[in-house]
Amino acid sequence: MPHKTALPKICIALGLPTVDQLMTHARQEADSGETFLEFRLDYLSQPIQGAQVIKDFLERYPQVTVLATCRRHQNHGHFNGSIEEQIGILDAAIKGGARAVDVEIESAENIQPRLEGLRSRSWLVVSYHNFGGTPSLDAVARRMLKIPADAYKIVSTARKPTDNHRVLSLAKSQPRMPLVLLAMGETGFPTRVLSTAMGGLFTYAAPNGQSGTAAGQVSARMLRNVFRVEKFTKAARIYGVIADPVRHSISPAVHNRAFQFRRLDSIYLPFLVHPAQLKDFFLFAEKMPISGFSVTIPHKQKIIRYLDIVDPQARRIGAVNTVFKKGGKWRGTNTDVQGIVGPLSKRIRLSKASVLVVGTGGAARGAAFALTDAGAKVAIVGRNADRVRALAKVCDAEPLLREQLDSRYFDALIHATPLGMHPHEDGCFFPGRIPAEIVFDMVYNPLETKLLKHACEQKKECVDGLSMFLEQAALQFETWTGETAPRSAMEKAAREALGF
Repeated sequence: MPHKTALPKICIALGLPTVDQLMTHARQEADSGETFLEFRLDYLSQPIQGAQVIKDFLERYPQVTVLATCRRHQNHGHFNGSIEEQIGILDAAIKGGARAVDVEIESAENIQPRLEGLRSRSWLVVSYHNFGGTPSLDAVARRMLKIPADAYKIVSTARKPTDNHRVLSLAKSQPRMPLVLLAMGETGFPTRVLSTAMGGLFTYAAPNGQSGTAAGQVSARMLRNVFRVEKFTKAARIYGVIADPVRHSISPAVHNRAFQFRRLDSIYLPFLVHPAQLKDFFLFAEKMPISGFSVTIPHKQKIIRYLDIVDPQARRIGAVNTVFKKGGKWRGTNTDVQGIVGPLSKRIRLSKASVLVVGTGGAARGAAFALTDAGAKVAIVGRNADRVRALAKVCDAEPLLREQLDSRYFDALIHATPLGMHPHEDGCFFPGRIPAEIVFDMVYNPLETKLLKHACEQKKECVDGLSMFLEQAALQFETWTGETAPRSAMEKAAREALGF
């Protein structure tokens, strides 16, 4: 049996329909410095041709480790042949130079005597996939341990935040079992970042600039450069942002850059949390444990009921965007306030200004209270007249209907709704005349929203949402870490994430 050294931490999954495409993409990854590639031979119309591709590829890139997989369609793969044919293809892949092969548990259980022949010449990875949810994983582990192997890949689908902990905790409950642990889907993304630090052998990534072979895969470049999967340790402090949707957020890029700049062993992740899953998220946060997190749409108001302590200003606003743990208690505050007041006060004297706030959600509440506290005369407008009146009453502002704006004009306008946010860039509350001299759009993705385009055309002074985002993010960083926020580094990371 050959000596089996450790595998690299990131495996690029390549699933292409032709041998030419497979070779082209494999070369691109190798040329960019990647050293661990999965060749999904079942994606090829003639999988047996993959063995020659592996041989030809490794002649040019001998430093690269190739993992060969030929998953049958009965097990969510693309191969329509028999198990015997499947094993024959993997055997040929090993002869071509593959250092590891993946056999799904359903095939392994039916052809166990043949597996030792594969294992004697390569790493044998026995894999389990559940595309419906996350079952009892200890039972899955016991089933898989009946098959001798070098590694056991257990992949479920995360339907709620605590599924991530159930997957990751398997490494602790099965300390002698060499594991690859992942949860598919956007909800399961944190496992792709955390698994190797928590005991997993390696994680999977999509090819750079291409879609992956499983839901939730992102590029190796993102795993390595944004989330630093090869840098942080098991002792790292975990932070993140909870939202629905969350994929568009640039917060991970910004805060991870700040942690890197300050040389902190910390990681910041996007957590997809649906509206009915806040309680489940807090269970997950306790178990991981999570040290703090940002809160955005749609959770800024409902989060309050799950907190032990809320600072007076955030309580009065009725919205929290920053949560941290201190003394064993979950505490909430609102850094949006300074994110609004700071950029706007550089342009006008708020105590003498009239300001129109558009919206009635958590961000709008923060803006309205911050501005009235600063002495501004505030009016509120929105799509729901009842919510407009309710917010105006609690923050001593003037409620307005949209049609009333035709005869009104303000020193500044704060847009605090999701209209115009990626991926719905065409949304705009003011398709025509904008009733203010300064237009401050809290949406930062895209940086130039349709509202700001209209404002520029009407010769208004424009303030993009990045100003507010960076101010509140800097205060979040300082709240969590006690360190001074590296604002220039954070702004650079934000602009890079937005494509500027």
